Amino acid sequence: MSTNGHLDVPSRNANGHFPNGSTDSLLKSTAVSISPTTSSSIHTLYRQQSLSFSLGSTIRPSKVLHPTSTGELRILLLENISQGAVSYFKSQGFQVDWFPKAWSEDELLEKIGQYHAIGIRSKTKITERVIKSASKLLAIGCFCIGTNQVDLLTAAKAGIPVFNSPFSNSRSVAELVIAEIVALSRQLCDRAREMHDGVWNKVSKGCWEVRGKTLGIVGYGHIGSQLSVLAEAFGMRVIFYDVINIMPLGSARQVESLDKLLSEADFVTLHVPELPETKGMIGAKQLKLMRKGAYLINNARGKVVDIPALIDALKSGHLAGAALDVYPSEPGANGPHFNDNLNDWATSLRSLNNIILTPHIGGSTEEAQQMIGEEVSQALSRYLNYGSTVGSVNFPEVDLRAIAADEKNFVRVCHVHVNQPGVLRQINEILSDHNVEKQFSDSKGDVAYLMADIADVDEHDIQSIHDRINKTRANIITRLLA
Repeated sequence: MSTNGHLDVPSRNANGHFPNGSTDSLLKSTAVSISPTTSSSIHTLYRQQSLSFSLGSTIRPSKVLHPTSTGELRILLLENISQGAVSYFKSQGFQVDWFPKAWSEDELLEKIGQYHAIGIRSKTKITERVIKSASKLLAIGCFCIGTNQVDLLTAAKAGIPVFNSPFSNSRSVAELVIAEIVALSRQLCDRAREMHDGVWNKVSKGCWEVRGKTLGIVGYGHIGSQLSVLAEAFGMRVIFYDVINIMPLGSARQVESLDKLLSEADFVTLHVPELPETKGMIGAKQLKLMRKGAYLINNARGKVVDIPALIDALKSGHLAGAALDVYPSEPGANGPHFNDNLNDWATSLRSLNNIILTPHIGGSTEEAQQMIGEEVSQALSRYLNYGSTVGSVNFPEVDLRAIAADEKNFVRVCHVHVNQPGVLRQINEILSDHNVEKQFSDSKGDVAYLMADIADVDEHDIQSIHDRINKTRANIITRLLA
């Protein structure tokens, strides 16, 4: 038996749930689990939890029923996810299949059934059909900020937590916005294109310094707040609008409405998620409220801006320029695909002057991708190996402190179940013959998650505990870690 962790994973039925009575969901891992602390920065926390432990005398051999080497745990990585993530998963003993492009729904339906975890970026769509076909899938990792490409509710109901990277590319996006502000104010892209065409066109009309101008930030989160600090270093005045009251950084000032921000700002930059409330939030009406000669920047989500209305505002001269990094529909692969077949206004948009069009590269820096690879791969591994859902966007966040290396015959129960009355009473009755060292449960919507560490458990007990919990009516998936 290997001293690495081991995994047996059950198959789900057509509804996306695991069948009662399945004993193949037992997961065995190393005896030392790592619980997050709250005193360190998030990157320090993840790096601390990525420490490799020597598989010597400090780690006891695992004891589970029907052991299977972790080499059989397969992880699918799509969309050119960083090699750092690949290396980390392999160091955990997982099999990794890596592909540079996004997969279509049909490709996923054909192949997803053989994988236990999947890592994607923004182009691959994990739909309800895909989730129901993912008979072995335990976790989903979004190696980016956004998670709207995943059906989060269906994933949660199937017992699949979804993890993302909400912090790691914030600086990269903020720096891109600063570059776009300067480029738009100086018409740099037009002048550069003309020079490539052999045209010398030295002009100053319509070109401005950014010092003293007003930047309006819509959404003052991780990106917006960093951008605020950078913009003030350029001598800009910063105002922002957010749906909640937030303490500003530096001299930034929060305004009471989006309309007020639009009417005051020389540059408007969007940093909001794609939600029903934000779709089309910048349309013809809002564009008319912007100052004549202002600039619009969207590095958030493609459906936030009404692109045809933006085209009209640019053609009329009401706006002096715009920068777009995201679009309602985006190609699934690199190549000459940004055309009218994808978005029927693409040709009109590309023909405009002083508009910066980039292919969703806000977070595409070496630094950001490395940190995203570390953050998400470690979050997935913590869940697969230790049951921790800290950082999940669709799941209750539950974790337990570490099991010490010298604590013998311990087992960790990880029980995902329907959030309904009476479940904890049932589980505690099943565990009542054992010493429950620690236990924590939380719920989110219709899904609840219980973790419990129990002591003095032998292999027969493990089988019995698993079978009894797995047969409870509310069970979605039960894993036992030892």
